[in-house]
Amino acid sequence: MTDQTIGESTTHLSAEDLAALRENLQEQRLFRREQLRQLAGPTTSRAEDRLQRQTPAQVEVRIKLAASARMVLADVEAALTRMKEGMYGTCHLCRRPVDRQRLMIVPQARYCARCQQVKEAIP
Repeated sequence: MTDQTIGESTTHLSAEDLAALRENLQEQRLFRREQLRQLAGPTTSRAEDRLQRQTPAQVEVRIKLAASARMVLADVEAALTRMKEGMYGTCHLCRRPVDRQRLMIVPQARYCARCQQVKEAIP
């Protein structure tokens, strides 16, 4: 893999950066898949008994955790697809490079920090 420059110096992603980001995303994918598997739980009668004894609040937490895990997994899968297609690190809204430091913290980021703030401000 060759160095990939996405923009100015703060947005430059080296081959090592991309490899580390890809590895991070792949680890996140494995973690989220395992999390979803555990949240789905085994289908034994003992597990069904436990599920039936859960309080409504416990069931709600489980449902929300699973929804969150599915959402993050989808973001991770999309980031890996963008890497494969050579579109990784480009903001989906403004088409400018996403800052390198932002990607190192949130490797599945779709938006630059500015566009993310704008997106979150819109109800």
